[in-house]
Amino acid sequence: MASANSEPTARVLIVDDDRNQADLLARMLALEGFETRASYAPSEALEAVDDGPFQVIISDFNMPEMNGIELFHRVAAAQSHFVFIVITAFGTLETAVEAMKEGVHDFVTKPVDVGELTLKIRNALRLRDLEVENRDLKGAVEALRAKVRIVGDSEQMQQILRQVQQVSQSPATVLIRGESGTGKELIARAIHLESPRHAGPYVTVNCAAIPENLIEAELFGHVKGAFTGAVGDRKGRFVKAHGGTILLDEIGDLPVTLQPKLLRALQERQVDPVGSSEAVSVDVRVIAATHRDLGQMVADGEFREDLFYRLNVIPLEVPPLRERSDDVLPLAHHFLRKFCEENHRRLSGFTRAAEERLRTYSWPGNVRELENCAERAVVLCSGDVVDESDLMLQATPKADGKSVDGVLDALFDTVLTLDDLERGIIVSALRRCGGNLSRAARTLGLTRRALQYRVEKIRSEAEGSDEDDGGAA
Repeated sequence: MASANSEPTARVLIVDDDRNQADLLARMLALEGFETRASYAPSEALEAVDDGPFQVIISDFNMPEMNGIELFHRVAAAQSHFVFIVITAFGTLETAVEAMKEGVHDFVTKPVDVGELTLKIRNALRLRDLEVENRDLKGAVEALRAKVRIVGDSEQMQQILRQVQQVSQSPATVLIRGESGTGKELIARAIHLESPRHAGPYVTVNCAAIPENLIEAELFGHVKGAFTGAVGDRKGRFVKAHGGTILLDEIGDLPVTLQPKLLRALQERQVDPVGSSEAVSVDVRVIAATHRDLGQMVADGEFREDLFYRLNVIPLEVPPLRERSDDVLPLAHHFLRKFCEENHRRLSGFTRAAEERLRTYSWPGNVRELENCAERAVVLCSGDVVDESDLMLQATPKADGKSVDGVLDALFDTVLTLDDLERGIIVSALRRCGGNLSRAARTLGLTRRALQYRVEKIRSEAEGSDEDDGGAA
């Protein structure tokens, strides 16, 4: 009868030249739920191993043919991923320590306490399973990196790769967030390649690059005559991705008018081609990506709350390059090799000064900027190694440290009030964001409502000033 904690799948081999001891242990461990077999000599044990692998081998240390350590090494040459426990005489601590140094998992002393031995077996099996799982996961991560050319040794990047391994097996919708140029599309492709849908199509849609009047037909398709220029039926991206994965890149730029239709497509797994009265069923895994703060956009009324929660089932955050500095040099060398091959050049690497500049630069454009920098260096480098001057990197406030102080010193030298400064900063932000209040608010680190209040205040003060001027005239 197996106990409640039994592990019926574990095969245990007991090796002892004392037949009574071997048979007794085999019977006792069988009562604990293990599948047991007794061998009375190391040579007999090796024959048993040849017949099929054992998860656990328990061996007496002192035997005529060979000792327990020698048997351990012989078994290790024949099979892997097994637990080996030696039985030693009471008081022979040196023997036990020697065995552990050789790779044996654990030891017990005579007379054997079956309860203690059972606990050691189960703990060792759990540890072995974790080691195997970690080894497999590491191998899968390395294979994934090679498959999609993901470069990065930082803990942040390793964590993302582990998350990719986890979420890829699920059909759940994923929302990838991160600044522009951080590699969100690469992560999305990695999820697809590791998923059960990897043999199916992988379709991308850049929601910011398609004109508003065309994006509905691009996503969902259209029928002949649906609008001027629709000379025939056309499948949308969702239908093209049937059986695979669709990436909705820059989802934060999707027009508000189209968001309800996307929500229905996600909920019902159906799309409505433009001009058609019949819905088309689709089977797609949806991944969305954005550099924008969708939560803030929801608060500002620019993005539907129900769509946000439908997309944000599994959130993945890709950190900017400045927060994973350990990845800068591996990426730089990767891009250097890539562009040397494309441009038929042979460069041995970067000088120390160039590497230091790469490490200390803030990379506001993230990995994309680093890639462009490497390509530029390969094209412009006149020697056989890239120097700092070949990088052509401009000083940035973060990289320089003095830039911000310099700006403040210049401001204090100017006769400006705090209100003047605030007004100038707000006007400049609105101008740079094309008058878009929400974008300007995000640039300034304010809520849309807070910025709107300040804009109205500035406008009111300006109107009051005009009235005062008119009265004086």
